[in-house]
Amino acid sequence: MYTISDLAEQFGVTPRTIRYYEELGLLTPSRTEGGRRIYTASDVTRLKLVFRGKRFGFSLDEIKEMVLLFDEDRTGEKQLKVTIQYGEEKLAEVNERICELVEVREEIERLLTEFKGRLSE
Repeated sequence: MYTISDLAEQFGVTPRTIRYYEELGLLTPSRTEGGRRIYTASDVTRLKLVFRGKRFGFSLDEIKEMVLLFDEDRTGEKQLKVTIQYGEEKLAEVNERICELVEVREEIERLLTEFKGRLSE
């Protein structure tokens, strides 16, 4: 069992961030008689998935869909299918961005070579 402070410290975020993910329905902590949130290992796993998804550039809506699908289908098949679909789309976006960055780099290199040539004339 974990407190909100435990999770915030473990993931390097504020308690407010954890509460926000709860508001979105990504986490469903139980509460003590005093009203304090208590998180389980399952919540820790979900947070790991959330932060991995964010690092990969997925939206919170996409992450929520992927994470919550496991609750719908305990075999994990639906979750895997959606995750593969989103992953393939994200990979295509990343590859497109890499191509754009390579073009920008080549243009900067060309311009720098041109400018250096002008200076040496």
